[in-house]
Amino acid sequence: MDDCIFCKIAAGDVPASIVKQDDLVVAFEDINPQAPIHIQIIPRKHIPSVLELDSAQVDILARMVETANEIARERGLDERGFRLVFNCGPEAGQTVPHLHLHLLGGRAMSWPPG
Repeated sequence: MDDCIFCKIAAGDVPASIVKQDDLVVAFEDINPQAPIHIQIIPRKHIPSVLELDSAQVDILARMVETANEIARERGLDERGFRLVFNCGPEAGQTVPHLHLHLLGGRAMSWPPG
């Protein structure tokens, strides 16, 4: 999608602090971190939100979670704990209409969120 900031990051047209990438996903540091470690994991393919996922994208969703797990292990979060979050829609806090998974860690998380 031409006007999607995450599509532009995935294409390399907008700079980002890339943490990990492959043919399906790109992971980068959040520019407004909500925790000491806050990584966005996005699919290269434009998918507006989790509502648009179906069985045809199960490989993308699995790769997003695998990437989050890899980064969590690399950053030492696997022993301490971390949070994975998909926001869907404006009331949930989704500000970019491109599917993204937040990896948050490095501090104690409270419950309930929000």
